[in-house]
Amino acid sequence: MVPRYLAGREDILEDAKDTLAYIANGYATRSVVYYGLRGVGKTVLLTEIENIAAENKIYYEHIEAMENGSFMSSISLYVNKVLRKMSIVEKAKQYIDTAFSVAAAFQVFYNKEGEASVGVNPEMVKGVGVADTGNLQNDLTELLVHLGRVGQKIGMGAALFIDEVQYLKDDEFEALMAAIHRCNQLGLPLVVFAAGLPKIAKIAGDIKSYAERLFRFVPIDKLEAEDAKLALTEPAERFNVKYDDEAMQEILKQTECYPYFLQEYGQQVWKQIDENSRRISHEGTLNAYPNFINALDEGFFKVRHDRASEKELEFMKAMVKCGELPCQTNQVASIMKSSYNQIAPIRAQLIHKGFIYATSRGEISFTVPQFDKYLKRIYSI
Repeated sequence: MVPRYLAGREDILEDAKDTLAYIANGYATRSVVYYGLRGVGKTVLLTEIENIAAENKIYYEHIEAMENGSFMSSISLYVNKVLRKMSIVEKAKQYIDTAFSVAAAFQVFYNKEGEASVGVNPEMVKGVGVADTGNLQNDLTELLVHLGRVGQKIGMGAALFIDEVQYLKDDEFEALMAAIHRCNQLGLPLVVFAAGLPKIAKIAGDIKSYAERLFRFVPIDKLEAEDAKLALTEPAERFNVKYDDEAMQEILKQTECYPYFLQEYGQQVWKQIDENSRRISHEGTLNAYPNFINALDEGFFKVRHDRASEKELEFMKAMVKCGELPCQTNQVASIMKSSYNQIAPIRAQLIHKGFIYATSRGEISFTVPQFDKYLKRIYSI
């Protein structure tokens, strides 16, 4: 299997290092949201920044928001984990009990099981009326403020990494922003790195007018051609493997320089290396193409396709029939022989599930690159 190389994200990683440097020294800083289509490498980017946090011995946890999960339950678990890591620091001992009691109250209130997590002292008296009021903003703010205060006292803050942040319900996202806002006001060393689909910047702005003061919204797009080449050639050179120019151009054309597609095609052409010349030829690239498409269909597209209802699939097939993307929602309605109002609930559900997004007023497109080509293949559209 061809090794991976994170190309074209150097500036983003340098900015992340600067952000983490504030946290590592006990200072407050602005949180970050990375947004973009599926397959542009947002999760890989988060993982790399987590590695940087680990190298700098920063306390952190990774949270994956779930489409039908409880974010409040998840964050209570992971804040408890961060607090347990902090509790071994000698400076933290006189401050940690209060934070644990607040975390225990929060977790008992918001966990579906109604029990505090493993690791919390069972004899710990949970706070009452602090993080268990049932008001999301109040309770999450209390939880994160107490986490931030422990970090401030020990001179080392914490980072929370939240992937698939678009799945947060509006009230959960609003509570998270309010909590971060209060931490910033108090100068607490707590930062959130989040990643989500393009709709997240608009959602944040709609919920809180000061969202841009809380977060830096950083778009993550497909790679430039030169960076895409590096993503393939840098790992190959470690094994003295070269790409012919025609082979490289074919891969860039078929993948459109999306990192996930580059990785998948790279794995398939790796099996086509001419062992004598140690080169990947144009012929080898063409030979690998059917396996590349099959791998995408079975491992990238199908898992998303199978989550859609019949009505949602009908809507997306109508999008393909529009001819060009983005397309007008009214045009989709016309193809479906329905009115805009009739298809509006389907559109809203597809946006919620992360299949499509609004590129501008009245226009929509797929969040998954080349999903239209996949639908054309399997439905012969």
